[in-house]
Amino acid sequence: MSKEAVSKWLKEKTFPRPLALLKLGKLLELKFSELVIKETSQEPIVAYRKVRGSKTKDHHIEEAKEMGCFLKHLVPYSPYEKLEMPPILKSPSCDYDYLQEVSQKVRKDIKLTLNDKLDFEHLIRRFSELQAVVVPVLWGKRKAHGNAIHIYLPDSKSTWVYLNLDVNIHDFKFWMAHELGHCLSPELSDEEAEDFADAFAGALLFPEAQSKKAYEQLISQETELAMLKCLMDFSKDQLISAFTIYKEANKYALRHKRESIQLDERKLGARVTNFNKRYKNVSDLFVDDGVDLNARGYLEKAEVVFDTPFFRILREYLSSNQKGFGYIQAVTNMNLLDSKAIYTEITCASI
Repeated sequence: MSKEAVSKWLKEKTFPRPLALLKLGKLLELKFSELVIKETSQEPIVAYRKVRGSKTKDHHIEEAKEMGCFLKHLVPYSPYEKLEMPPILKSPSCDYDYLQEVSQKVRKDIKLTLNDKLDFEHLIRRFSELQAVVVPVLWGKRKAHGNAIHIYLPDSKSTWVYLNLDVNIHDFKFWMAHELGHCLSPELSDEEAEDFADAFAGALLFPEAQSKKAYEQLISQETELAMLKCLMDFSKDQLISAFTIYKEANKYALRHKRESIQLDERKLGARVTNFNKRYKNVSDLFVDDGVDLNARGYLEKAEVVFDTPFFRILREYLSSNQKGFGYIQAVTNMNLLDSKAIYTEITCASI
């Protein structure tokens, strides 16, 4: 590191980036908690979940918190209500009956019955009603990135939800519902928060009325192959993962003391993988006639499809503060080339 960079750290003008902290920690043989004194009262609260089978590590969390610090600059430009808090759950828990009650309430708020299919538009509308700023991002399919990040800023009580568009459409709906669970339970943290968000997403997407119907059909099948086909039919109809349907059907069975459905989850996983190959990722749906998605197309479609004020907020902030493309890279964690292209489109300036 340069002398100037270290000097700014010591004068508290800047803070080391996560990679620098990681290297310092390894060199000094110190954990992050030993290396950094946290001001926990106003520190961004993050929920970071990665793709199945990969772990979220300390530096992922710290990177997300750094993004939260950059988001603080955007808060004054948010169009959402600054005097009143959006509704949240009083005592969120993973109790089955409680989750079904919450699911019924949320569905009623978005004018759906327990038998209706929940679509993306319903989830997007609910995010807006809860004053959560959705940030659609292109992070690719790498395991290094999360499917979604939820950032809550305690000082402004504002919520920012990052959704990776490079995800299969079936998984994407689950992650949207998962993030909605975080919005409704901002006081939860760590694994407790993740467990609730997962349980809430399953109950919301496939509530008891639908789980009962699926269970009755699945348990009546004579072979495992027939069960798998039945699951895939439900998945195709509801546009949610067969794993979610399978889990919710067994939760229903457990609650009502009925025989559980027994499937080889490796076979189910293989069937789901092949099934998902028939469907595009969400980012592919933004592309017209095979033309590569450029920055203008991404901004126009992301803004309209997700009804998000994020890019309008970003435009106002960049215009008022004369910031460069580096800010976009820092606040979105997108790659350098994408950040430059988005900056050009937002500011109509040459780089």
